Order: sequence, then structure tokens, then C-alpha cells
Amino acid sequence: MVLEQPLRSVFMQLAKNKSLNKAAKKWGLKFGASQVVAGATLEDAIKNVQLLNEKGVACTLDHLGEFVTEREEAIESTEACLSVLRAINETKVDCNLSLKMTQLGLDIDESFCLYNMKRICEVAQAFNIFIRIDMEDYSHCEQTLRILSILRTEHQFDNVGTVIQAYLHRAEHDVKQLKGVPLRLVKGAYKESETIAYQDKGTIDKNYMNLIKTHLDNGSYTAIASHDHNIIANVKTYASENQIHKDQFEFQMLYGFREQLQKELIDEGYKVRSYVPFGTDWFGYFMRRLAERPQNIAFAIRGFFGK
Repeated sequence: MVLEQPLRSVFMQLAKNKSLNKAAKKWGLKFGASQVVAGATLEDAIKNVQLLNEKGVACTLDHLGEFVTEREEAIESTEACLSVLRAINETKVDCNLSLKMTQLGLDIDESFCLYNMKRICEVAQAFNIFIRIDMEDYSHCEQTLRILSILRTEHQFDNVGTVIQAYLHRAEHDVKQLKGVPLRLVKGAYKESETIAYQDKGTIDKNYMNLIKTHLDNGSYTAIASHDHNIIANVKTYASENQIHKDQFEFQMLYGFREQLQKELIDEGYKVRSYVPFGTDWFGYFMRRLAERPQNIAFAIRGFFGK
């Protein structure tokens, strides 16, 4: 179930509010955010990754931040990503790195962002760490895919992939074009117009399963990022019926959500990865989580009151 559109729109608008984002950095991880954000510091995040690894859960770390407009901020974010890579390498945790390219200067200058991405990919390649470029709103989709192509073809970084959002009309075409590229497939969390994105949950779910089947049938590694037990059950059935080995895909869930389901999947022999965000720039991420599902609001309230 998706939140009623007016309420969902409110949370999506709050996510983009620069004043609230700035204030949230001073508030700390309040209003239930600590339930879904693994701490303000890299040290906190690594400790939580280690705890998850002990339970058999692989991870991907995301140093929160987006829509950077100053070069200095983008350079700081690049250095933060490099610090994450060094921490993963030093602690030997089972963990990838996820990042947003608007955090690395995509809205400032594409070539500047590409330079920052090359620095990150070079270090990640040396450490044998996979990089996931998160897909942001539709206005950045074409740029994201263009930079991904440059990194993989011109610079030969095979340790980088991206995300495709099932609510976009273009998603099926993109998945077919990205045969062989490790993809995280998601339903989509941004508010987009009906001219470019499906609005109906049933249509989105149907397209989501179509994308999953297409990428699996292509023999490509597929990360299914969903908390939807129906989607997960359908993927398990499809993989079994079509002799798709469990090594070709993994299930991904957000930090703090569906922990019992994660355990059940691990016990069944499936790979599960937790998307683990951390940092002080948490407000936009948290608002989008509240916008996605009504259950998330109750979840946040429980966290706020310490229950």
C-alpha cells in the first residue's frame, strides 16, 4: 500500500526542503531516524555492519547526502566515500559502497563529477569493493547512465553498477541495454509525473517483476530491493522454475526493516544485503522512507518514543 497522494506529496516536498535539511544536521538522529540510519559517524556505521555480518547479512554503506551545489562540498563527499572504502578494506567487513552522484557534484559539472567517480572507482577496484551508483530523480537519470557507461567502457571499471526504477516508463529499455551490468532493481521512491512514470501500484509491481525476470534471463547479476513479501515469493518461485542459481541474485532491504524476513531468507540459503545509510545529512532520506509506506510512520513514532 502506498500513502495517499496528498500525504505522500507532503513528505516528498519536505525531503527537498533545504532549511529543514540544514536544521536536521543540528538536531541529530531524532524523530525515529535512528531506527533507519546507522549512526552519524563512519565508526558507528562500521560497528553496525559488523553486527549485521555476524547475522549473515551482507551490507552496502551509504554516506548520506545529495543535491550538493558547491565544489568544496562535493570534494568533501568524495573524500568521505574514500574513507568508507578504506574502512571496509581495513575491517574486512562484507560490504559494498552506495553513493549518489549529486553528492559528488553532478549538478555542478558533469566532468567534475566523473573525475570524482574515477577516483572512487580506482580505490574500490584496488580493494575489490563494488560501487553502486544510486539512481536519483528523473532529471538525473540520463546523466547517471552516461557516466556509468563511461566508467565501465572507457575506463574499464567492472566493479560499478547502478539502479533502475520500475515506475519509469523507460525502465524496461534501460534494463535490456544494461545486460551484463549488476543492477539493483527497485520500484522507485521519488515523486515523478505521469508523463514519465507509472502512478498505479499494480502497474508498477507488474513492471517490477518484468524487469527482474528480464535481467535474470539475461544471465545478469540482479539485486532485488524490496520489502514486499509477495514480490520476494514470486522471485523465489521464478528462479526455482527456471533453474536460476541463487548465486545470480540477492535480496536487498533497508537498514532497520523486515529483520525477521531477512533471517528467514538467509536460513533458506539466499543472499541478503542491507542498505546501511549513515551520516548527519539524514533528513531527505528519512522523509522518503516515510513517504513510501504508511507502516513507516508508525515505525518512526515507535522509535521516537523509545518503544
